[in-house]
Amino acid sequence: MGEVNFMQEEDIRLETTRARFANVVKRHAQLTERLSRDSDKMIFERLQKEFEAARASQSQEINLDGEQWNDGLLATVREQVHMEADRKTTSGDANDMPTSHFQEKVTYRVGNKVICCLEGTRIGILYETSFAGEPCELYHCVLESKSFLEKMTVLEHTIPFFLPIREVENDLLSSNAMAYVDRREQVRLVKELYGNQIGELYHSLPYHMIEFVLEDSDCKVTVSLRYPDLVSVLPTRVKVLAWPMHQYKKSHTSSAGAMGSQPIPARLSYAEDALRTMSLPEAYAEIVLNLQQALQQMFQGGSPC
Repeated sequence: MGEVNFMQEEDIRLETTRARFANVVKRHAQLTERLSRDSDKMIFERLQKEFEAARASQSQEINLDGEQWNDGLLATVREQVHMEADRKTTSGDANDMPTSHFQEKVTYRVGNKVICCLEGTRIGILYETSFAGEPCELYHCVLESKSFLEKMTVLEHTIPFFLPIREVENDLLSSNAMAYVDRREQVRLVKELYGNQIGELYHSLPYHMIEFVLEDSDCKVTVSLRYPDLVSVLPTRVKVLAWPMHQYKKSHTSSAGAMGSQPIPARLSYAEDALRTMSLPEAYAEIVLNLQQALQQMFQGGSPC
């Protein structure tokens, strides 16, 4: 009887999760439509033109690795921005002081992130997201501080609304945006390649919670993925359960109502390991490739191993 209660509780939890995800996805679609109207497109186009003009006016672009971009270099960029703004305010002549070192405009590239100086006391950050080597969206973020000593704040941006934009003030948002695109594209690719094998698929807006069901002839496999934070592209909490549908039917028929003979689901450890260490499309292919052998080993004796 306890086994049956376990199965019923699992079903209730799955149904609750599915209903919640379905409602969130519906609201997301409505918000996406609203946010993609002309005003939002105009903001993107305006910022894109401003960033392109700023990069075209730079005297050089310096490529850095992750360790080279630090608080000290950011402070240098901020100082140059404020000194240039002060110079223009006091001199009124953009050609005055032509030999000043801070008049040299430099763009910094750190991985998929481009940092450039904009007009006034603003710093622009352009995020060039990609997946599997193919470019995806461009995201803009404009930072500003009223003085060199004050903390920088987000002035405007084109980042998806469900990512914690204020964390860009601590230089974290770039990882959030790129990891979000990576997780989203992994799900898109799985649906594109294996959509006919997947019965149901649900995900949160930032794709840090993913649930889907794999319909097999011998069983139903439920997959639950949880990512530790928004900068992760691999999940840490993974649960893969195999429900032996045919065996359940046979047991149910032969037992004539003997509830204790109903099998409980088995955890597919090899599948969980694959999902923790591989991208979702790669892990899915690994799961399907070894699924029949794993099921035979688990349910050969009539109960999970």
